[in-house]
Amino acid sequence: MQIGQKSSVMKNYTVTTFILMGLTDDPELQVLIFIFLFLTYMLSVTGNLTIIALTFVDPHLKTPMYFFLQNFSFLEVSFTTACIPRYLYNIATGDNIITYNACVIQVFFTDLFAVTEFFLLAAMSYDRYVAICKPLHYVTIMNSKICRRHIFCCWLAGLLVIMSPLSLGLNLKFCDLNVIDHFLCDASPLLKIACSDTWFMEKTVLTCAVLTVILTFMCVVLSYTYIIKTILGFPSAQQRIKAFSTCSSHMIVVSITYGACMFIYMNPTAKEEVTVNKVVSLLIFSISPMLNPFIYTLRNKQVKKAFNNSIKRIASFLRK
Repeated sequence: MQIGQKSSVMKNYTVTTFILMGLTDDPELQVLIFIFLFLTYMLSVTGNLTIIALTFVDPHLKTPMYFFLQNFSFLEVSFTTACIPRYLYNIATGDNIITYNACVIQVFFTDLFAVTEFFLLAAMSYDRYVAICKPLHYVTIMNSKICRRHIFCCWLAGLLVIMSPLSLGLNLKFCDLNVIDHFLCDASPLLKIACSDTWFMEKTVLTCAVLTVILTFMCVVLSYTYIIKTILGFPSAQQRIKAFSTCSSHMIVVSITYGACMFIYMNPTAKEEVTVNKVVSLLIFSISPMLNPFIYTLRNKQVKKAFNNSIKRIASFLRK
């Protein structure tokens, strides 16, 4: 309701539609970008939905770790779907116009999924901490009720973090400029074309982003500090290797996610250079969600076994 009211007010003295510039105007490059994004998007959706399906149907994957992985895969599909299909449509049709309401909705969902993902990664690191440091109490501590509460808290935290910047953003005025130098609606390019004072909102967005990254990263670091300390205390090398292998996939995903985020927000060049920022954002929306299913399946024997069993059951069913 608030979005609709704001849109009607904006019609009196400001723009009601925006133009997304995208990455390039070169038709040949646009074709290549379209093919690249279409392939990565299909692989991302297929891979993550496969993981979600496996965690539902395979009884061996009914553990807290795979429950979190199931929710992480859902977030990845949602995150990339909030942006990539729209950009593919823009390239295919040449229609780069997006309405004010559609822009607000895109900002809301991309930010919600992104922030929630950081909190979920922190929850997943805590799950690995309990599994390795308190194995005898793992089933009790990480029961289904607690796991559902963790997921709920991750979504709630994501929603609370973005509400303040989003509320301030709904009060922004856009006078003459309506060209967004990006392939999606994002806070940074929108602030650049706003004709109202954006100082307080810029500080709010930065504060929320930094606090989210620091708090969740501290949880991850703290969990893995105890994990590494515990693993190094194991008597045999085989036990240490097995323990590290259960955390390796999560550690790789954490490194990719936080590394990309730190590059965008803490690299001065990335802040100033719009093109670099757009390219990195595109990789985050396309490559990262595509890689994660492969990272978890290629380094996880249980997931690979579940996948092979599912293929055999499907093949057996088709032969009948």
